[in-house]
Amino acid sequence: MSAVRLDGRVTIVTGAGRSLGRAYAIALADAGSAVVVNDVDAESAESTVAQIVERGGRAVSSIGAVGPAETADALVAAAVDTYGRLDALVANAGVLRDRVLWKMSDAEFDAVVSSHLRGTFTCGRAAATYLREQGEGGRLVLIGSPAGQFGSFGQTNYAAVKAGLVAMARTWSLELARAGITANAVVPTALSPMTATIPAYAELYERYLAGEPIPASFRHDNALGTPEDVAPLIVWLASADAGDVTGQAIGIGGDKLTLYSHPAELDAAYSDGGWDAAGIADAWRSTFASQAQHSGPPVRKAVGA
Repeated sequence: MSAVRLDGRVTIVTGAGRSLGRAYAIALADAGSAVVVNDVDAESAESTVAQIVERGGRAVSSIGAVGPAETADALVAAAVDTYGRLDALVANAGVLRDRVLWKMSDAEFDAVVSSHLRGTFTCGRAAATYLREQGEGGRLVLIGSPAGQFGSFGQTNYAAVKAGLVAMARTWSLELARAGITANAVVPTALSPMTATIPAYAELYERYLAGEPIPASFRHDNALGTPEDVAPLIVWLASADAGDVTGQAIGIGGDKLTLYSHPAELDAAYSDGGWDAAGIADAWRSTFASQAQHSGPPVRKAVGA
């Protein structure tokens, strides 16, 4: 197949100063897109811009924490003022504030909601408004997480916003379809500072930082690779080739590419006139209990690591 190219296109990537966001920005630039690099940390953002320019690409930084509408408006303005147009948004920025439910503070919950959910909303709104006026379609790529698909111990806030982002992408796919604007969620799994906080992967992350290759078992069975392994999906979704793909949640990591299902009814039972509690209990035991789904992600045991 021919290479997927983004020549002449302009993309905003939030949280692009490090790790996954940086990999997305560099891959988009390598494919020909000009990139607006956003991060709350100016030094990190400028470092990403410098790497892109050194590789022959085009990039400009726009510093600010996502969440406020002013940041979102500044990102769109940076794209239009510098490059004359906008074609895609990759909403990646966000923070972690892990804590079990009974210990999580209001501030810890709100910080995650503000960055991930509100930040994606304000940036998506600003981008969609401009893209509709521009009248040439566009691409919105929202970054989800397995936590939002399966739940994650100690991450009430993070799991909730990541599930919300998938619902947001599906809603935007409906609202923006007539304008030719697609909206999809990417569910990445990669070694990063975030996965380093998971005890099972801490040692693997340290070995990765030391330059050791990621064992094939982790790449295959645990879908764990590098940030660069995730970036090709971002490039493809931002391209003309993916113009008929919208409202999807697509996972990628290591050697694995995944399409997640939309929520669906597993079964149904009916009671004329409605249900009482005893009838529900009987229906659960006789009809539904055997189909109840496991709480948590599928267990993948890596062998030969």
